Amino acid sequence: MKVLSKSRFKLGLECPNKLFFTSDKQFANQKNADSFLQALAKGGFQVEELARLHYPNGIFINTENYEYEKAFQLTQEALLLENVVIYEAAFLVDNFFIRTDILVKKGNHIRLIEVKAKSFNPNEKNIFVGVRGGLVSSWKPYLFDLAFQKHIASLTCPNFQFEAYFMMADKTKSATIDGLNQLFRVPANGNPRTDIITKVSSIEEIGESVLSEINVDIIVNDIINDKYRYHDNLGFHEALKLFKDSYLASKYINWETKYSACKKCEFKATIEDKQNGLLSGFEYCFKKQHNWLEDDFKKPNAMEVWNFRGKDLMESNRLFMQDLTEDDFKIEVLADKISSGERQWIQVEKARDNDNSIHVEKDGLKNEMAKWKFPLHFIDFETSTVALPFTAGRKPYESVAFQFSHHMYLEDGTIEHKSEFISNTPGEFPNFIFARALKKALENDNGTIFKFATHENSILNAIIVQLNASNEVDKEELITFLKTITKSTDKSVEKWEGDRNMVDLNKIVKDYYYNPYTKGSNSIKAVLPASLNSSDYLKQKYSQAIGSINLTSKNFDVNHIWLKIEDGRIVNPYKMLPPVFDGWIDEDLKNNISEIEEISDGGAALTGYSKLQYQDMTEKERTEITKALLKYCELDTLAMVMIYEHFKEIIGENMFLF
Repeated sequence: MKVLSKSRFKLGLECPNKLFFTSDKQFANQKNADSFLQALAKGGFQVEELARLHYPNGIFINTENYEYEKAFQLTQEALLLENVVIYEAAFLVDNFFIRTDILVKKGNHIRLIEVKAKSFNPNEKNIFVGVRGGLVSSWKPYLFDLAFQKHIASLTCPNFQFEAYFMMADKTKSATIDGLNQLFRVPANGNPRTDIITKVSSIEEIGESVLSEINVDIIVNDIINDKYRYHDNLGFHEALKLFKDSYLASKYINWETKYSACKKCEFKATIEDKQNGLLSGFEYCFKKQHNWLEDDFKKPNAMEVWNFRGKDLMESNRLFMQDLTEDDFKIEVLADKISSGERQWIQVEKARDNDNSIHVEKDGLKNEMAKWKFPLHFIDFETSTVALPFTAGRKPYESVAFQFSHHMYLEDGTIEHKSEFISNTPGEFPNFIFARALKKALENDNGTIFKFATHENSILNAIIVQLNASNEVDKEELITFLKTITKSTDKSVEKWEGDRNMVDLNKIVKDYYYNPYTKGSNSIKAVLPASLNSSDYLKQKYSQAIGSINLTSKNFDVNHIWLKIEDGRIVNPYKMLPPVFDGWIDEDLKNNISEIEEISDGGAALTGYSKLQYQDMTEKERTEITKALLKYCELDTLAMVMIYEHFKEIIGENMFLF
């Protein structure tokens, strides 16, 4: 039996064409490999398990995903009880199928409670409906999801009165115990809906919950009655019919392509996907709607342009970079600097002309670099924000800084992996220890400090707020130091900018440097391999063992080589990071409770840290995860050093022999 479920309904809201791609397993889906999304999904299952403690002794409709009629029948039997709590209650009508997170029945009144790992402040106004009367865009998918649930449940059981609620992480509440997050464990290889391991049996064991409910029934009813629409040309009931007909018949709807939606479509196939026989949904749409041929997908297209909204390009059928003109961009001419519009146009010109040479505002970059003071410090943080806090006294999604790496570049060209910090102790709130370690690492000179993007500044601002609210004996000293290396955020009441405010290398890239190998991306994961591809100096230097190039490392052997070339292209060093349990025998691997394979991006690092909170992890396993985290973070700051060296080479400064 094939049904339109609530997850597929939400997918159809994003783009009805996706229902065809998800109904056919031949199409690649990049979200399946997104480590951040996987981490968020696990957090959602943990929140749901905590929510069930609010309504204990519920009947769990535990059936396989495809056993729709059985799940529905078991739900109907449970609803015969006058008062009942049901987990995963199932409703089936006319090939529509939903499961509700928590259902609470008292007589003929039923509360449908949708549990979300999102956070909210119950004291705020206009949470869901903005001041202009429209739905807040970030909440729109969740509200339509709940409207779908209520509508299908009401159709199935018209004699009951349904009322819609969210249960979510409450920003005003704090955890009252350590280890709240780790009381609900999601197995990597099991079904997180049925196999999650819960270490407590009642809400009393955790003290006050960090979850709260909010009634959204009026908004949900307005959605069902078409007061609010997801797409201007598609009402709620029209969407139900369109989505169901498409999914059940595996029919391609031919929904009109949109620049912003197609640009971020997950149904794109990588080279590896195609080698494995998977198809691209993105290509399917453009072949159908725009008559693209195979060779057209090899041409640079307008959706690859950095930070570009592509207004009217679909309508005017100007989807290749060769179709774009300067008039499509707001090009502002800045002295010795690249404006956003100019950067976009540079990308278009170079892609159109198949020109892989870099563009640099050399004078501007040189003047900027002349301001920097030796020794240079390159720092990177690894942080966590989770719905269920790891430690008592912390709020949902409060910033936790658990690791940093610090490279120092001396005036004579010596590169030292000078210091690092990691908290791998379960139940330890690391932020203040982190701040002390950072202060110790950076307070000994007035050298320039570098970050990559705004993350580090935001985290330190958050730690300043936490310190202000704390009873730490050295909090004033720590705050004073942190303010010297940061700038206040827009939301901060107090304003400051420190004398050593961190220089953002990401902004330096955007202001002065464009490399076609990045394909418009300014992330360090793109800029590093692009720099290596474009720099003869970096190629020569980092093709040698680190022990022979005036470089120290805390986590890699002196014989480690960072640069590898395959088929004439640089292998991204992040792909060369070793597996977490490299060299372990199968018997040891079977006993792992973390089930982590590699740490080579931020999502995997976040997952690794959450696993380190397990009290019952063996010391051997904890050590291996710690080592993997340290290696990943060290590469982040070494990458910044390499990019700096590339800039030195560009402006013509003398490069050091190695």
